[in-house]
Amino acid sequence: MATFSLFTILLFVLLGSLAGFVAGLLGIGGGIILVPLFLWAFAKAGFDPQIIVHSAFGTSLGIIVFTAISSTFGHRKRGNVDWNQVGYLALGGIMGALLGAWWASLLSGDWLKGLFGLMQILVALKMVAFHPRMPPERQDTPSAPALMAVGWGGGVFSAFFGVGGGVVAVPLMVLVLSLPIHLAVGNSSALIVVSSLFGAAAYIYHGLSLTHLPPFSLGHVNFLVVALVAPFTMLMARLGVRIASRTSHDKLVKIFALLLVLVGLRMIYRAWLA
Repeated sequence: MATFSLFTILLFVLLGSLAGFVAGLLGIGGGIILVPLFLWAFAKAGFDPQIIVHSAFGTSLGIIVFTAISSTFGHRKRGNVDWNQVGYLALGGIMGALLGAWWASLLSGDWLKGLFGLMQILVALKMVAFHPRMPPERQDTPSAPALMAVGWGGGVFSAFFGVGGGVVAVPLMVLVLSLPIHLAVGNSSALIVVSSLFGAAAYIYHGLSLTHLPPFSLGHVNFLVVALVAPFTMLMARLGVRIASRTSHDKLVKIFALLLVLVGLRMIYRAWLA
């Protein structure tokens, strides 16, 4: 039977808090920290190796739902959420999340980990190397199809990799839609609520037929871990929002890109080189 040690539970609390802070600061859901943590912790706890990666992704999404709600309320208070834009983003996000979870169910864990890392690095390089200066901020509202397309991309990546989807949605909103970075982060947090909810539901569905699931799991989502980590991610997400509102545009972009590169390199090494 899968069990968690006291040290592992404390690590859940510590890194879950960090994930929440990052989620509020950068609007990315926190999955870039949660997924590597769960890959390690689930193996130590005795989860079946064949379900570790998918369970890590699904459980991460289950926590991100609550983290993103907390972040969204914080950004809304500061006027950094445009609900009209979020509506179209969410429509695309729902369709993308369902598709992304289905694609992930077809791949092995090593392939998912390697692709996760590669995607992170490519996004970071695009933001820093190919666009050293952000495009001028637009004054009008992006079209509905453009918003839905961005939401679809965020939803696919959210469900496919078990992250919030902001790793794609924030750069697309800044670089393609030319939205201000703070509005992009706020809109991304709201989009993540929807995409992670439908992504987690899809991971539950795709894992329902499995017979070797650990205790407290429904499909690929472990609700014991969700209950342990979600309160701390929600609390720290609000702190991240406060810091984000006081941080400059350039600093946010640099932090975002550096974090993506570091996590991406680690995931590629663990999946394909170690």
